[in-house]
Amino acid sequence: MTRSSRGAAAAALALALAGCRPAPAPAPAPAPASAATPWPATPPGFLPADPAHAWSFPRDHFARPGYRNEWWYFTGHLTTASGRRVGFQVTFFKVGLLPSRPTFASAWSSPGAVMVHAAVTEPDAGRHRFAEVIWRDAPLLAGLGAAPGPRVAWAQAPPGTPGRWTLDLDGEAWRLAVRDDGAGLALDLVAASARPPVLQGPNGYSRKAASPGFASEYYSQPRLAVAGTVTLDGRAEAARGEAWLDREVGSSQLGPGQVGWDWFALRLADGRALMLYLLRRADGAVDHARGTLVAGDGTPHPLAAEDLRVTATGRWRSEASGATYPSGWRVEVPAAGLSLDVAPEVAGAENRSRLLPGLAYWEGPVRALQAGAPAGEGYVELTGYGPGGRLPL
Repeated sequence: MTRSSRGAAAAALALALAGCRPAPAPAPAPAPASAATPWPATPPGFLPADPAHAWSFPRDHFARPGYRNEWWYFTGHLTTASGRRVGFQVTFFKVGLLPSRPTFASAWSSPGAVMVHAAVTEPDAGRHRFAEVIWRDAPLLAGLGAAPGPRVAWAQAPPGTPGRWTLDLDGEAWRLAVRDDGAGLALDLVAASARPPVLQGPNGYSRKAASPGFASEYYSQPRLAVAGTVTLDGRAEAARGEAWLDREVGSSQLGPGQVGWDWFALRLADGRALMLYLLRRADGAVDHARGTLVAGDGTPHPLAAEDLRVTATGRWRSEASGATYPSGWRVEVPAAGLSLDVAPEVAGAENRSRLLPGLAYWEGPVRALQAGAPAGEGYVELTGYGPGGRLPL
């Protein structure tokens, strides 16, 4: 996974080899690299992120063979017909295990897996629920589509729930559908934007460390108009709102010494949008930071580490995972006149995997104030805060 390595390759390998049963234990974190054994930015056989990639849409909305990790990361805020506020996350991950499909003659030979995370946060009820699936990229289980589509990615629903979890693209409109009867949630949403994607970093090349090669090809659609149906505990309601899509492609891992990241995606009330990420070391210090401020007309303005400041203003401890996360932040971009107080809508918005032991991270909706006045909304993701530090990936 990251937004430098958001894939769960090692854990997914255990699942794939075991027929997609839960792995018995989290994979150990890699030992720090030494000068004699340099930390590999790209595993052998996989393609590195390309700073000169020739972007083309809609082609690049679809899966890109040869890369280890890809994801389609949707987060947003909805209001139902009855006035309930709902935050949602739906993420489709491609997890590469091998650079190419094995050559032995079997339709079930697979180069990787498809993992999907879905979460719904209800601010007024103070409730957060999480659902997940992970299946081999194989017939009847999961797969990835190709242009012209419309199917982008799919996976079987969790055991006990009929159907599939799907991501489709119809013209400029995304359609995402997930359902987990055990978690009591279902989403059937259409999200569309009239603006072209925003490239994050020069030509969409997003560096995640000072060392070369630790990077992804990254674009966002910060303002997707969303409409559809939200079903919670069997009660279906029409809902409307706005969402953010992050799409990343790459093969790199976290950089040397990095254990996790803090990621912010904020849609500001004045029409701008702010994305920023902080990659952290084990001692909590920021190892690498970057961001993008998107103007109201969609023009991106890159931000270097010295252009931004993020200060935690509170803490929340998860009794379930033992992780202590920052909970509330002061986010400042002085040159842009931004000094935002960002607060989570629900403190306990932690996603804890039952399929990949040791995988837990915080992801939830937030609100922003400037000088005490409402200034925007968005999502924050926090990883690497658990007792084990670096995720078992």
